[in-house]
Amino acid sequence: MRVTAILLAAGQGTRMKSKLLKVLHPVCGKPMLAYALAVSSSVSTGKPVVIVGKDGGPLRAFLGNAAQCVLQDPPLGTGHAVRQAEASLRGKTDLVLVSYADMPLLRPETLARLVETQKKNTGPISMLTVIAADPRGFGRVIRSPDGRVQAIVEEAAATPEQLSIRELNVGAYCFSADWLWQALGRIALSKKGEYYLTDTVALAVDAGLPVQALVCDDLTESIGINTRVHLAEAEAVMRARINRAHMLAGVTIVNPDATYIDPDVTIGPDTVIWPNTYLHGKTVIGTGCCIGPNTIAEDTIIGDDCAVLAAVMEKAVVEDNVSIGPFARLRKGAHLCKGVHMGNFGEVKDTTLGPGTKMGHFSYLGNASIGPDVNIGAGTITCNYDGVHKNPTVIGEGAFIGSDTMLVAPVKVGAHARTGAGAVVTKDVEADTLVVGVPARPVRKINTPSQ
Repeated sequence: MRVTAILLAAGQGTRMKSKLLKVLHPVCGKPMLAYALAVSSSVSTGKPVVIVGKDGGPLRAFLGNAAQCVLQDPPLGTGHAVRQAEASLRGKTDLVLVSYADMPLLRPETLARLVETQKKNTGPISMLTVIAADPRGFGRVIRSPDGRVQAIVEEAAATPEQLSIRELNVGAYCFSADWLWQALGRIALSKKGEYYLTDTVALAVDAGLPVQALVCDDLTESIGINTRVHLAEAEAVMRARINRAHMLAGVTIVNPDATYIDPDVTIGPDTVIWPNTYLHGKTVIGTGCCIGPNTIAEDTIIGDDCAVLAAVMEKAVVEDNVSIGPFARLRKGAHLCKGVHMGNFGEVKDTTLGPGTKMGHFSYLGNASIGPDVNIGAGTITCNYDGVHKNPTVIGEGAFIGSDTMLVAPVKVGAHARTGAGAVVTKDVEADTLVVGVPARPVRKINTPSQ
């Protein structure tokens, strides 16, 4: 049976008080629309349809080819919004699943159950409801004495008796497509000048057709986002879900309430995440690591058995058995090979540190290629920017860079060479050579295993 999902995303979201469209506001680092689209796509046999408003350009750009965008202009209510998809879907689908793009906490299995409910329903509508003490502005589900769904009454139009009802309309529906298209044309205009999709329930009941209600057991799935307060609530729920999944997979999270992990992050078992750690984007962490406290990693790859304390990492690569921090920063293009140690107050950008290299503290390396087993003394700086271009520094295997060395790029330091403390290196240094002074000059050859 063909199923097509429609996501309603044309609302202005004025209560967010933001220039950013509501459904593009992030929840755990990802726009809430992305969650809704992923869940809808999981049960839709065809490409989902997203209803956008006249200012929906950013939504179209975000969605790309992942969904078909249909314009609703002017905005005349939810029934009018769904009707905009009729031209592209009529005759091409058997069931229409409708939900809101500002409900990122709905689970795929919940919508799948809703679809299965409608497949077994002899009537044209199955809807998702929830039992809650806090109505959150949702419409009330009106049932007959024998328990059959009779109508949905919006909160603004409800009587005091109806307001006491605790079964609420979540805002997710599965319709028989052929019935839906003809029913949308029969919805009456409300006093507010809008066509409400919820009025289809009364149309079905008046025709003697059964409406099924699937009660959702998890109240958090029904959280819709209209304000920044709701956004924070949804963020907390999503964060708890993500952290729980990692813990069940073998990751220790010392304080889940103070650990912030985006949904696309991967963490290996036996890794420990300490509090106040933020793992963003597509960060990948191996097994047996100790991350944090006070660490931020964005789109960074970290190998096995690494220790990272109070560090900031952006689009970096860290291989196995690396120790970093505290107070270290890896910027884009940083690559720390196996066994590297990077101590406190160091910064690395567009630079590879070879296996076993030690960069103790208070140093900056940019646009550099550092060989294996190199010692970078405290206060070492690659002077890589001449005001116009970024220039490279190359340091060979086993070199020893003395404290406070300035490496004025472009420059090369040969294997097993040494620089004295405070040297300003402006010319290439041959292998197995000691240079000292300002500017640095060679003073003697060094007996090393390479000779």
